[in-house]
This record gives sequence, C-alpha cells and structure tokens, in this order.
Amino acid sequence: MSATAASADNLLVANLQTVSLEKLVKSKLEVLFQQREEAQVDLENLHQIVLEQVERPLIELALRVYNGNQVRTARMLGINRNTLKKKIDTYRIKVRNKAEAT
Repeated sequence: MSATAASADNLLVANLQTVSLEKLVKSKLEVLFQQREEAQVDLENLHQIVLEQVERPLIELALRVYNGNQVRTARMLGINRNTLKKKIDTYRIKVRNKAEAT
C-alpha cells in the first residue's frame, strides 16, 4: 500500500471516530431514499428492517464482550434476559459459551 493510500485510510478511520452513529445512519438512509426515488419503487417495512440491521449486530457484539453470558449482556443492553433470548432466537444468533471462548 502506498503512503498516500495509507494516509487516506487513516483519515477515513479518524473521520468515522468523530461522526455519530445517528449521522452515519441518517447518511445511509438518505442514500436509500434517493435510490428508492430514482428506481421509483415503494419501500415496505423499512422501520423493521432498520431496527433489525442495528439490533442484530448490537446484540452479537454485546454477547461477544461477555463471552455469551446472556444475563450480563441483557443488563448491558438494558433489556430483560428473556427478551434477549427471544431476539437471539429471532435473529438466529449463535451464542458462544464460556467453554468455547477458552
């Protein structure tokens, strides 16, 4: 990789660290709405799709932080453990248990 390319990568990473999640999501949604307009199609269930695309990686990463411990993950996310379990099942998330982590 050239020095210029490496500098560009560092700028991109630095910029991502200063941009809020809200702004990143808004930017992505603006692109989606523009594409919808250009293609002249209606979007359906967009609210549910957006929630799933944010919620699934959030749960996966939180589970990874706590090595699959659902009680601690649920506490971190501010949801009931039974709700977390339901979401794990709904999204078909594979939970790594403590024995697999070692």
